Amino acid sequence: MSNPYLEVGVAENLKLYLEAMLKLDGKRILLVGEAPGYKGCKITGIPFTSGKIFESVNHPILSGIKDKLRLGKIESENTATIVWNYLATKNKIPLFWNSFPYHPHPEDNENKNRAPTYEEIKYGVKFLHALNAIFKPEIIAGIGKSGLDCAKRAFLEREIKYIRHPSFGGKSEFIKGMNEIL
Repeated sequence: MSNPYLEVGVAENLKLYLEAMLKLDGKRILLVGEAPGYKGCKITGIPFTSGKIFESVNHPILSGIKDKLRLGKIESENTATIVWNYLATKNKIPLFWNSFPYHPHPEDNENKNRAPTYEEIKYGVKFLHALNAIFKPEIIAGIGKSGLDCAKRAFLEREIKYIRHPSFGGKSEFIKGMNEIL
């Protein structure tokens, strides 16, 4: 496991994203994923993004922060591409977060992903509680089974919606689920 937010640029990128999201009007939605991937959030600091997204997708929220971002390298990440290609035409966007905010990886390879452990997800719940207190979402949804499980664990009294993860053939179901909550 590695904490990408120990890098000043990555932490600053996250701050820019969260500040931009807080300025948005309208219904607030929190989408919970699994964990930062090594080609995406580990580099950008922003869940469900990659460096390529900031070059290729013209969305007001991305355009508003891209010139201020500090990216160590530009990578493409499949899930981020599917998510932001979908959101490119949408006025409303959700706040993305991960059940575990750090990058879980096999012990011998930081350039791979692994699922977070139960203890790691348990640790991540406190970050979800903090975001909930600040952002005050009307809707909370889990992306994929891991995101759903963590969101349910974090918010026992809330209804948590499920959205299929877009990877491994889930793109059309992801789009259907997103259309329902947006």
